[in-house]
Amino acid sequence: MLASAAMADETFRVTDRRGRPDEAGSAEATVRPPEPGPSRPHAQSTTPPAPTPVGDPTLGIGPLDLQGLFIMFASSGLIGLGAAPDPASGQPRVDLEQAQEAIETLLLLRDKTAGNRTEAESHLLDDILYDLQMRYVRVAKGQSPSP
Repeated sequence: MLASAAMADETFRVTDRRGRPDEAGSAEATVRPPEPGPSRPHAQSTTPPAPTPVGDPTLGIGPLDLQGLFIMFASSGLIGLGAAPDPASGQPRVDLEQAQEAIETLLLLRDKTAGNRTEAESHLLDDILYDLQMRYVRVAKGQSPSP
C-alpha cells in the first residue's frame, strides 16, 4: 500500500529526441502517471462475443436464422405464383416477375452460402427451390397454382 501511494506522487520526465520542440519551445515535457481508478482487466478475452439473435418478441418474431430467410423468400415466391394470398389485398394474384425474383434470390443464397450451411438448412433450401421452380413452370404454362 505504501509503495503504491509513493508511486502516485511520482512524476516522469519524457524527452522528445526527434528535434521538434513543443509549444513552449522545449523538447521536454512532464507527464504524470494516470490517477488510480477502477481496476480494469489487463487481458481482454480473445473470443468474440456470441452473436445477438435478431428478432422482435413483441411482434412475435423470434430469432432470425438462415432457414427463416429461406422461408421468407419462399413465401414471396408463393405469393407471386398465386399459391398464397397477397398480404395487401388478401386475394391470390399471379406475378411471375415477383416469383422469379424470389427464386433467383434463393439460388444466389444457395451459391453464396455453399459450405456454410448445416445439413438441415441445405435440405430445406433444396426442397424450397425444387417446389418453387416446379410451381413456376406450371403457372407459366397456364396451369392453376397448387396450394
